[in-house]
Amino acid sequence: MGDTLKRSAVMLGVAGLLAPLTLALGAAPAQAASCTTKAGPYQKKVEKFLGRPVDGRQSSTDCKAIRAFQTKHGITPNIGYAGPVTWGVMDLMNKQKAVGKNPNKAGKCPVNKGRIACVNLTLQLSWIQDGKKLVYGPVPVRTGRNGYETRTGLKKIYWRHIDHVSTLYNVPMPYSQFFDGGEAFHSVGLSMWSPPGSRGCVNMTRTTAKKYWSLLHNGDDVYVYGRKPGT
Repeated sequence: MGDTLKRSAVMLGVAGLLAPLTLALGAAPAQAASCTTKAGPYQKKVEKFLGRPVDGRQSSTDCKAIRAFQTKHGITPNIGYAGPVTWGVMDLMNKQKAVGKNPNKAGKCPVNKGRIACVNLTLQLSWIQDGKKLVYGPVPVRTGRNGYETRTGLKKIYWRHIDHVSTLYNVPMPYSQFFDGGEAFHSVGLSMWSPPGSRGCVNMTRTTAKKYWSLLHNGDDVYVYGRKPGT
């Protein structure tokens, strides 16, 4: 009986030691990051973009609006701080909007190739044109991050696979149209403005990827130019 009581005491002691250890290792639910009260260096610009009163001071309502934007577009930490990454995404959105329906105004994407898919890395935009005629777009895209930059130049679509799964990263790549080694147009379930970018592919929304799938074929030209911000 004495041995049984001793064993019970030992087990209770071990359990008591394991409980704080489990908490220390993070088994308890993580606390959500709090909304910052600090104004960021781009406070006024961010406030203007979001339609908030432009006073350069961080309010709780400002923080909630900034935080909602950050959460929607995968910007971390999403604490409502008006920093360079958040403003960089907003600035890119403004520049994309300014392009309107004339994405090849500067004539950098060839107009002598017939149907061609153009990718402007600088503005993170893509479109399909036939000569000087705009066929579809422009649409926001998400290209290669720093160290995985989408390669520039004139290429051709050489393989299409509607239900492709990456053999490198084991992730789905629906509506894949490969144009340069492992680089392809394909859809992702992320915001097109989610930093830092892809691993070289041209990410698209499902709607855009399906449209590209219907409009492009093997042998069609692809022209990639410019430089993604931050690379």
